[in-house]
Amino acid sequence: MSVRTQDSAPEDDLRDRLSAQPGDEPAEESAAARPELPDSRPEPPGERPGLPDSRAAAPGADPEPPDAGPPAPDPRPGPSGAAGGRGAVDVRTLTRVLFERLAELPPDAPERVRVRAALIEINIPLVRYAATRFRSRSEPMEDIVQVGTIGLINAIDRFDPTRGVQFPTYALPTILGEIKRYFRDNVRTMHVPRRLQELWVQVSGAMEELTVTHGRAPKVPEIAANLRIPEEDVRACLDAGRAYNAASLEAAQEHEGGLALLDRLGYEDSALADVEHRDMVRHLLVQLPERERRIIMLRFFANLTQSQISTELGMSQMHVSRLLSRILTRLRSGNSWEE
Repeated sequence: MSVRTQDSAPEDDLRDRLSAQPGDEPAEESAAARPELPDSRPEPPGERPGLPDSRAAAPGADPEPPDAGPPAPDPRPGPSGAAGGRGAVDVRTLTRVLFERLAELPPDAPERVRVRAALIEINIPLVRYAATRFRSRSEPMEDIVQVGTIGLINAIDRFDPTRGVQFPTYALPTILGEIKRYFRDNVRTMHVPRRLQELWVQVSGAMEELTVTHGRAPKVPEIAANLRIPEEDVRACLDAGRAYNAASLEAAQEHEGGLALLDRLGYEDSALADVEHRDMVRHLLVQLPERERRIIMLRFFANLTQSQISTELGMSQMHVSRLLSRILTRLRSGNSWEE
């Protein structure tokens, strides 16, 4: 067993701890793991005659092993985010040491699973920091952290420590990208085109910039001029940018006096289909001579019979019947009236 002094560096203790085989624990930990027995302290010599002093070494027994020093620090983070045990190790230093150890291990080594799990655990606070940027969304924070952890795992698997880049600098964009992809693909109840989703990022940034510049909320023409895009695209982006959830038509609206949206929608007008027909008939009627136009008005608008029309116009009922038949034939054909 190697003897460590109290002056050993935390990195050396951590490497020894990670390279130790399962079951090879310090003597202090194995002793602490045993259940405490009833009071088994030896009585001082002389109180019970005839019993030897249990603290004295038995003849021929091996001397006690020397003290192995304090145990290695626990690589798992404590409540404050740093490593537990004596001499807390900085998270960045611990991450660097774990990546160095991970690079030394072969791909099929069982210890890689433990080192990778330790990297994930000590960098969870980085995921929580990234998730706070999306706390204004309607999704639970636990779901956002879970999605961000997937990005953290991908960053750990792809990180190359030989490039000289700090791991948080590399991992944070990957975590944010995974969370944004989750909101883009899984949160919206309605499908929004990818072009509008990407344009919404530019529009929201322009709105913040113009709000600071003008001291008020910007108008659609101002946003369009700032981004050099059509106003129709800005309006479509504003409508679809925050459309994450669909509202129920039967849900009551508090600001509308408790009325549901379905109660405030317009009804279908049964006479709406006759508007086009009325316009066409009006166009044909103006082409009729005065007498024939009056016959049509008396028959279909005043609801007079042929006998009443003949009395009104001073002609026979047979003549009125022939004129009506001729007029209706012309109107149905859509041709203009010919003398």
